[in-house]
Amino acid sequence: MLLNYIKIFIYHLKQNKLFSFLNIFGLAIGISGLIFALLYWNDEQSYDAWNPEKDNVHQVLIELTGMPVFSDCALFLKPILDKDANVEKIVYADSWYQKDKIIYKGKKEIVDKIINVEADFFSLFPFEIIKGNAVSALKDDSSAVISDVIAKRVFGDENPIGKQITCLDQMFVVRAVYHIPGNSSIAPDVVMNKMKELTSGNTTSPFVLKLLLKVKDPSKIENTRKSLERMYNGDFIKRIAKEAGFTPEVMAKKIGHFNVVIEPLSEARLHSIADGYPEGRGNYQFLLIMVGLSVLILILSIVNYINLATANAVKRAKEVGVRKVVGASRSTIVIQFIFETALISLFSILLALVIVELTLPYYNDFLNKSLRIIGSQFYLQLILIFCITVLVAGILPAVYVANFETLKVLKGNFGRSKNGIWLRNGMLIFQFTVATFFIVGSYIVYQQIDYLTNKDLGFKGDQVIEINLNFPNSDYEVENVGQNIYNKYSTIKQELAKIKGVEQASTGLISFDGSDDSLGGVLYNDELFKARTIAVDFGMFEMMKIEVVKGRSLDQKHASDTITSVVINETAQKLMNMKEPIGKELIIKQRKLKIIGVVKDFNLLSPEVEVSGMYFYHLKTVDIAQNINKVFVKLKSDNIENTIADIETLWTKVDTEYPFKYDFVDKQYARTYEAYVKQKNLFSLLNVVVISIALFGLFALASFSIQRRMKEIAIRKTLGAETNTLLKELSKQYILYCIIGFLIALFPVYYLLNLWLENFAFRIDITVSPFILGFLILLVLTLTIVLSRAYQATKTDVLKYLKYE
Repeated sequence: MLLNYIKIFIYHLKQNKLFSFLNIFGLAIGISGLIFALLYWNDEQSYDAWNPEKDNVHQVLIELTGMPVFSDCALFLKPILDKDANVEKIVYADSWYQKDKIIYKGKKEIVDKIINVEADFFSLFPFEIIKGNAVSALKDDSSAVISDVIAKRVFGDENPIGKQITCLDQMFVVRAVYHIPGNSSIAPDVVMNKMKELTSGNTTSPFVLKLLLKVKDPSKIENTRKSLERMYNGDFIKRIAKEAGFTPEVMAKKIGHFNVVIEPLSEARLHSIADGYPEGRGNYQFLLIMVGLSVLILILSIVNYINLATANAVKRAKEVGVRKVVGASRSTIVIQFIFETALISLFSILLALVIVELTLPYYNDFLNKSLRIIGSQFYLQLILIFCITVLVAGILPAVYVANFETLKVLKGNFGRSKNGIWLRNGMLIFQFTVATFFIVGSYIVYQQIDYLTNKDLGFKGDQVIEINLNFPNSDYEVENVGQNIYNKYSTIKQELAKIKGVEQASTGLISFDGSDDSLGGVLYNDELFKARTIAVDFGMFEMMKIEVVKGRSLDQKHASDTITSVVINETAQKLMNMKEPIGKELIIKQRKLKIIGVVKDFNLLSPEVEVSGMYFYHLKTVDIAQNINKVFVKLKSDNIENTIADIETLWTKVDTEYPFKYDFVDKQYARTYEAYVKQKNLFSLLNVVVISIALFGLFALASFSIQRRMKEIAIRKTLGAETNTLLKELSKQYILYCIIGFLIALFPVYYLLNLWLENFAFRIDITVSPFILGFLILLVLTLTIVLSRAYQATKTDVLKYLKYE
């Protein structure tokens, strides 16, 4: 019997090559989209899944009123935690990676991920120890632990244990080698313990280092959280109030309320409220959008398959009737058609895997990942997709065919029956609805990204490059380190000015890539404002074309501009309710500064965030020039490539240890909304896929529908009906379905896209134009398909369909 089913399947496959291809290809597109989404989903969900302590390890985050969430905590929390019976391990660590070189026997290797942690780190992140001992690996500040990848690069086949390496201008002994079993929120190349010098002092600051806890019972973590919160809002507030000469109540009002959040490691990747771990957070919204749209497209593919299958059933009506006459039961016929669906689904999955394998490199570039089609979990999911597809796509057409009335189909009257037409029309309306959602939605997303791309940012960074500065540690081990670093930077600036094609150079403790969202305190009229305080060099505003709307900019002609001057932005002026800000005094970092100018607002963070108050002063004003780590260079528009090449030649003398690296400032800022650009590209790609699948279904359904009405068309033509009249009659129902599908999609697309736009502080308003354009595109595509098929039908020889009447 099975062999007979296969023979029948192959026969109909040959008889209906086009529609069989549309069926298989449509399902393959839907399945491949879901496979892509599953690969991404599995990768993001796999973070820290290997870690047996993931539910017991927690990070402590601090929210202060009016400030971003801090992933660094105070050192004065440790005595409280030491007394907490539920806390098993306390580990302070850096929340970022350092970059440096490892030197071994004269060989140098650049390492991007060096992390500084306390000794119990491996009890929280139990990486697989290949060599050495994890317990004693970080026993002192001269010990280092390296990954197996770095061990191979530095030592080759040599045993690294006990070997001395130089890193961060210090000698270390390699105590252990580890392997990271899977994706991890902390995935360093080198782990070292230089925390003693950091934790021995600075016990008064509320934000110092990342704090990780390993607890015995996660259900009791709320008690720990409350005790830490009391410490911040009680003892800490009282102490600084006493130092400042205020009452605790007044100081609490000035500073705001501290809210402590303790998050488990198991939720850190996708559900954390801050970028607390060095590997950052995943984009949960993008992940849900991708999975949701992929599932929707698979449903559309299945609906398309059902539509084609039920329409094609007209051709197989007599076959079913004859089989029933010779004794076939309904269940036998149902099994046969489900079996055929299983074969088509199997071919579709195989084709989908080929599509995924061929396009996976582009997908990885799109996500900046290294996904691969491996893993038992993925294959189980693939089997589940196969079973669901077969059941959903196979049962309805099989039952529909099995219910044919034997006598009616054998008499040849089935072609005039309305059985199943409403089902197919309903599914066609669903296809129009989904297509409308994607067409209108992709246009709105395009409008928003285009708005961000062309929005006046308040600065011009298209011809400005940022170059990393890496001064040796010896430059920081002298007296008056700030002046020393500033002098070295000034020398580099002078050398840059000599290069033909360099228009200007400056620097500042400022980032245009959205990475720095830190806020500081500014005191004005005894009121504390939380804002961004940024140190810059002379010429920074002019180079970046930042407009001064009141007063003047920082100018080296004025000696006071390195001592008592500050420039604010428009938002800061509004926050402090200043009508005439010039000459007003502020207190920043315990220094009295006088406002000399106001600059136009510009955004340093992503478009999701409102512009905050900003206060700019010279690097020497608060003596923090030792933090200079980059230089900005404005290039002339002609021969930019040659200019960069000349700068690189200079850099071989400036920095002999690290390769020359630069980045254009406008591209840096563009990366702050890169995730949304990816969403736009994804929407555009899926839009093409959805429209293609919908048109496949419309083409097939229109073909079958018109084929059923060929005798009617022939009779009408014989009676003198004009071609235009016939075309109108054949297409009007599809125009009606198009309108119904469009109307159904209106609310979902408006609601969901408006919800998406709420991510942005700078956004467009949804107007009627995307909906009008979407409807016109859908209508034109529908008419193109239907009219082309209808016109072809009106040109058919009428005698072919009337000679048997």
